[in-house]
Parts: sequence; C-alpha cells; structure tokens
Amino acid sequence: MMGGKRKLLRGHYNPVKWERKHPNLQWIRTGKTPRALACTTCIRKRKSA
Repeated sequence: MMGGKRKLLRGHYNPVKWERKHPNLQWIRTGKTPRALACTTCIRKRKSA
C-alpha cells in the first residue's frame, strides 16, 4: 500500500491555512431599518451602482 500526505489544491509552495475567512461587517444606516450589518464589498457595490 502507498502512503503519504494528501496534496491540497493550491500546490506545494502555496500552503492553505485551515482558518475560516470572515467577512468585514460594518453597521450601516438604511432607509427601511435604522441600522443593519453589511459587508464592505456589498457597501462598495451599492455606492457605485
């Protein structure tokens, strides 16, 4: 039987961490509700549109 470590999709020289990436949430003021949580990428998309 052959043994060894499983190679990740990123490759040998670009190791991937096992930690989870969390979105950058900010409180924003909206018209419907007084405040709401939104990620910064969504805020940027909303301002450009």
